[in-house]
Amino acid sequence: MKPVKILVIDDEPVVCKGCRLALSDQDHLVDICMTGREGVDLIREGAYDLILLDMKLPDIEGVEILRTIHETKQGLLVIVMTGYSTVQNAVEAMKLGAFDYLPKPFTDEELMLVVQRAIEKKRLMEENLHLRKELFNRFSFENIIGESPNILHIFEQIEKVAPTDSTVLLYGESGTGKELFAGAIHARSQRTHCQFVAVDCSTLSPSLLESELFGHVRGAFTGAVRDKEGIFDVANGGTLFMDDVTNLNLEVQGKFLRVLETGEYKPVGASRFHKTDVRIIAATNRDLKAMIEEGKFREDLFYRLNVFPIYIPPLQDRKEDIPRLVYHFLRHFCRKTGKRIEGFSDEALESLINYDWPGNVRQLKNVVERLVIMADDTKLDLLHLLDQLQLKRSWKGHPIPETLKELNAAKKHLLEQTFGQIQKAFLINALRASNGNITRAAERVGMQRPNFCALLKKHRILPEHIKNEKEN
Repeated sequence: MKPVKILVIDDEPVVCKGCRLALSDQDHLVDICMTGREGVDLIREGAYDLILLDMKLPDIEGVEILRTIHETKQGLLVIVMTGYSTVQNAVEAMKLGAFDYLPKPFTDEELMLVVQRAIEKKRLMEENLHLRKELFNRFSFENIIGESPNILHIFEQIEKVAPTDSTVLLYGESGTGKELFAGAIHARSQRTHCQFVAVDCSTLSPSLLESELFGHVRGAFTGAVRDKEGIFDVANGGTLFMDDVTNLNLEVQGKFLRVLETGEYKPVGASRFHKTDVRIIAATNRDLKAMIEEGKFREDLFYRLNVFPIYIPPLQDRKEDIPRLVYHFLRHFCRKTGKRIEGFSDEALESLINYDWPGNVRQLKNVVERLVIMADDTKLDLLHLLDQLQLKRSWKGHPIPETLKELNAAKKHLLEQTFGQIQKAFLINALRASNGNITRAAERVGMQRPNFCALLKKHRILPEHIKNEKEN
């Protein structure tokens, strides 16, 4: 723990020396000065944690020094000392930002007690600032990779809604990063100094769902041996992100609605309501209007949640962001594994861009992580992808062909989508084994050179690129 740096400003030598002696015994670093002007200069130049300030100085009133500190060093704590102990002086000093008031004469014990309280306050402030900065960095827009119009529009929406206390509903497929966007809203809100609590409603046991959200009292049910805080208690004052909110049953939906309308809820087994002040950000990957028609979701709750809806697009709708995402994840996992991988070949990057990514950003991140773990080369190419990424597309969801023409079209589409990727990798592999020499590559795989060249042209593969890879 680093020593605390303290400045004592007092025109009485005995007070200065006494404070230095008492505080130095506690391993604090203590400077002293006997005029206000010298004290102001030292405050501006030095990095002090705490000021002990006499209110009556020969050249400058302590009140003026307090005002200077308040204007220029707002995080600096001040303990006021004076022999003229009056309520009026104390009130004025506190209004100007003094942490505490110490009337003269005071004992070493009284001095140490008030200084220790100030040090604890200072450390709490620094810890809170560090946590807020860490939170903001974690959920900064720089960590939400993307420059597509869809993403930029979401950033604009977040900037507008974040400073308010309005409820936000995030729509988006699984894996699109809804929690990251929810965190960005919290980090830019008036509640950033309080907790951001994320709960996945799909992971909560249906039998214990109400207890998890609202808490319970001792004896409420078998196994409830003590009172337990619920999620609304924990998130009080901050932001609560509820993912997969459609997993709440109708009974809990009604109780959740009361929280949104009145801020009141009743723990399981309790006889009295509790209050909470929490901002709700909900998320879903389902069609809420369809669920309302099916009787699975309350219409009044939907309107309470749908105050400010934000749609998070799937990855296939912002393919221009894929190269940035891919290289962001590549750098991240290279740092974690200690590997040095330069990047992706053009063919590999093209395949990543053209893939549908049903699992969205989460799937892309997992694929890049596996590629980094398995890679032995400094560049990731199409062969690596064929090993790690299932490029075959499921037929599920596509209409069954009804005519020969439609069947042939489907066959052509599947060949282009799957076999085309394998064919391209086959050509690249042959060229690499032959150091970019087309004739040797064709002989190696048992093809006529013109046919081999035709396939190279079809897939826009340049042999000199393969040769350059070998040389580099």
